Amino acid sequence: MAHNYDLVILGGGTGGYMTAIRAVQLGLKTAVVEKDALGGTCLHKGCIPTKALLKSANVFQQVKSAAAFGVETTEPTFNLVQAIERKDNVVASLHKGVTHLMKSNQIDVYQGYGRILGPSIFSPIAGTISVEYDDDRENDILIPKNVVIATGSSPAELPALKADHEDILTSDDLVNLTNLPASIVIVGGGVIGIEWASFLQDVGVEVTILEAQDHMLPMFDQEVTKQMKRSLEKKGITVIEQAMIERATKTGSSLQVQYQHKGETHQCTTDKLLMAVGRKANTYKIGLENTDIELDQKGFISVNQNFQTKESHIYAIGDVIGGRQLAHVATYEGKKAVEHIADVAGSTLSDQEIPSCIYSNPEVAMIGLTEQEAKQDGYDYQTEKISLQAIGKAHVNGHTDGFMKIIIDTKTDDILGIHLLGEHVTELIGQASVAKYFDSSALELSEVIYPHPSVSEIFGEAAQAVQGRKNHG
Repeated sequence: MAHNYDLVILGGGTGGYMTAIRAVQLGLKTAVVEKDALGGTCLHKGCIPTKALLKSANVFQQVKSAAAFGVETTEPTFNLVQAIERKDNVVASLHKGVTHLMKSNQIDVYQGYGRILGPSIFSPIAGTISVEYDDDRENDILIPKNVVIATGSSPAELPALKADHEDILTSDDLVNLTNLPASIVIVGGGVIGIEWASFLQDVGVEVTILEAQDHMLPMFDQEVTKQMKRSLEKKGITVIEQAMIERATKTGSSLQVQYQHKGETHQCTTDKLLMAVGRKANTYKIGLENTDIELDQKGFISVNQNFQTKESHIYAIGDVIGGRQLAHVATYEGKKAVEHIADVAGSTLSDQEIPSCIYSNPEVAMIGLTEQEAKQDGYDYQTEKISLQAIGKAHVNGHTDGFMKIIIDTKTDDILGIHLLGEHVTELIGQASVAKYFDSSALELSEVIYPHPSVSEIFGEAAQAVQGRKNHG
């Protein structure tokens, strides 16, 4: 059966369903095609389930340290089954909410596999969508004026190391663990690897991280990554940088992992191995071959500043186009794509106005340029770093490890970058996002009144310090 739409969105993840809602707000008749459950990777395998598990680990650690707050408890144990059950309940509740949003906004949802067709009897140009089902139902044919591809990404693998989903795992496998391994080797010291390392170590697993590059978290400020490495090692995590894995061989109930480190061959034994080496675009069998859409060298869909592909009526957003693979980035890109379709003007943000977070223990949050980027870009810049030791509320909370680093343009006093490391700093970075959006100066940030005591006071302290008015040593 054929159905006509103003817009069809391939993919019902965060980027996809938020794009659909914005499209309806702009008066576009809209449909979403999703082969699995609405919410996509973020809701079911990524952002939400991993943060739910990290919260369980955080509570476990809080109980273990309760005596320091005058609370006497028996020795706690971590129950993985209950933590997974709680995670599933969180996901189910949010999935129910997303489903309700689709219905309340009168967005048609097709639960099937969407494939782009070339020019046909339905349309003289590519873009008609065939929705295929696993059962005996006849394909639905969707005839849109515009298409947004929001099919997301999947865990990448290494050429010499393939996941078997039993011993060699991806992040998709870990969200449904039934038993905690005694030990795990994590290949990749990026955001995904660090978050899983933090969770697993906090619940009693022996963790080793193998990072191929010179530094873990290479996209973050080097002062942050150095402190994060020290924090992870203090927790008991082994971090080996400049380590290239060669093979992992099953031996009895264990894995023998061989890797190169600074020209020498090393081996270690582990129960499980997690591949956290990035993500690849989900472009397989979605019909790109029926279009003029081009891929870049890494296999991501190429788009222009309006998120249009080579086929101007077909847009692409989110992980499938590479760049910063974050749910809030996909949401923003979808909003901009739909506004371009509807010919509605809106503000445009640069990469430097988009925050990035790591929800590990400790957390990391950043926005803007790192110091190495400010140097490479030729800025005349100044930095200042304020420790959480200077913040009264951090002492009250019992978490004074961490800092805020601010980078300003000395010629204009504009904020170039803000970097935070410490407990719950991902809840603070939104304040920095507002400052960046309004092109705030360090002076303006210092003039804001911050409630005392609060961890947010660190913004005022850092802003004053960079102007030579440091309050605390």
